[in-house]
Amino acid sequence: MTRVGIVGVGAVGARLARQLVSTEVEQVLIRDESRNRAELVARSLGDTAMVDRGEMTDPLDVDVVVLAGPGRLQATHAAVFVRNGQHVVSTSDDIDDVRALLALDHEARERGVHLVVGAGFAPGLTCVLAAHGAARFDHVDEIHVAKSGTGGPACARQHHRAVGRGALDWRDGGWEHRPGGSGRELCWFPDPIGAQDCYRAALPDALVLVPAFPGIRRVTARVSATRRDRLTARLPMLWPTHPEGGPGAVRVELRGVRGASRDVVVFGAMDRPAVAAGAVAAVAVGFAVDGMLRRPGAAGLAELVEPVPFLTELARRGVRAAIFEGDVAPSTSGGLGAS
Repeated sequence: MTRVGIVGVGAVGARLARQLVSTEVEQVLIRDESRNRAELVARSLGDTAMVDRGEMTDPLDVDVVVLAGPGRLQATHAAVFVRNGQHVVSTSDDIDDVRALLALDHEARERGVHLVVGAGFAPGLTCVLAAHGAARFDHVDEIHVAKSGTGGPACARQHHRAVGRGALDWRDGGWEHRPGGSGRELCWFPDPIGAQDCYRAALPDALVLVPAFPGIRRVTARVSATRRDRLTARLPMLWPTHPEGGPGAVRVELRGVRGASRDVVVFGAMDRPAVAAGAVAAVAVGFAVDGMLRRPGAAGLAELVEPVPFLTELARRGVRAAIFEGDVAPSTSGGLGAS
């Protein structure tokens, strides 16, 4: 009997719960700081879901714990569950949170448990797409990630903070700190998102991608932002957000060597970020339960999963990727179409 605990049922956690109860999971235990919200989600899911009334870090009698609450807290929660010898799937995209989660690698390995870091839209799906695209090359030199859209209020607040904080790029074997909101680049996402101005921000993608690609020369990440986003990023977020966010998209560009020449490939996906993130986390749970993760310890999905089976299961759940069709200019502009 597979039992999964979900800590935090906002936009992503609620979508994740729906994904899990529609599969072979026998029971989902829901825990949230808002008891009313937890009970509302549980009632909408039927008998498979139950509300756990413990504190956020109290023990949970489950096979896997999914941390789907706000970032900046997930590393603290993960440490407790790892020490209890439980597998953990984290959806955090907060750069400090992800760094702290990865620091739990040694302890997770010692206890023989999996800690999946960044099991969301980006990082998450983007990591799997990068691993999938790398198989087309003899050697990958560069990975450039961009994302657009948010998954709900907590995700929107994180996006707002990230644009105002320092970015972290990987270049030629070392970390480079860049100002948030700098490095404007026009990125093309799958329709109907299309072209968006994207900027550096405090995004954790490089932290989970660099260990998965030994010898990689450059890894960068950008997020779409408006002029208002950039001007107000260092102030509290004052405008209301959609409860589940609008449509969003991700793109992953890989550059490297294939045969005697250099090549570029671009993947992308369009979906509601909360829906896609919930599906990615649900598939990660299935891989952990079925023993399909490559190793114990803390790592991103590019390190932990075989990309083709993972993407196949995501497609079965309605989350599909696209591959660039056409020539890619050095500026990385171009269109994405289904393939």
